[in-house]
Amino acid sequence: NLSPHRFCLHPGLSEDLVGTHPPGAHSLVAISVGYFLEDFVDMLCNQKLHQSWELLFHHSVVIVCFGIAVLLHQYVGFALVALLVEINSVFLHLRQILLMANLVHTTCYRLNSIINLGTYMVFRIATLAWMTRWLFLNRENVPLATYAVGTVGMAIMTPMNIILFYRLLRSDFFK
Repeated sequence: NLSPHRFCLHPGLSEDLVGTHPPGAHSLVAISVGYFLEDFVDMLCNQKLHQSWELLFHHSVVIVCFGIAVLLHQYVGFALVALLVEINSVFLHLRQILLMANLVHTTCYRLNSIINLGTYMVFRIATLAWMTRWLFLNRENVPLATYAVGTVGMAIMTPMNIILFYRLLRSDFFK
């Protein structure tokens, strides 16, 4: 259901991320909003604010941006591209599980660290850079309010992800 597959089956996405989207894409983005809302509430109820503020902030930005796509039935293709970032989340979550299980000094942890950084570069850093470039190049096709939300969203997400990448690098490779 994620974007690379969608681009193959629905090539119009590569030309129009605003008004076109494949069947099921709107539902996928709507379900993603629900997931981020549920995770947001769970963090509020079960974690201390100083431990989760960055993720709460991240989720807030995603909820607003994806919510606009869901409500307007526009920018669903752009939201699909944004969901590529979540591919890396599998390895970030596995890293957390391995840390909680005290398996830091295992081959599994080391292998996951390498895959995590690789998928981080491809699915987070490169995707966010591509999305920022797309916004800039398509400025004239995007209404000012939506452009402002998208630009602010990218201005928040990109540094957050670069900082997290640095923390991962420092923690897993430069101890």
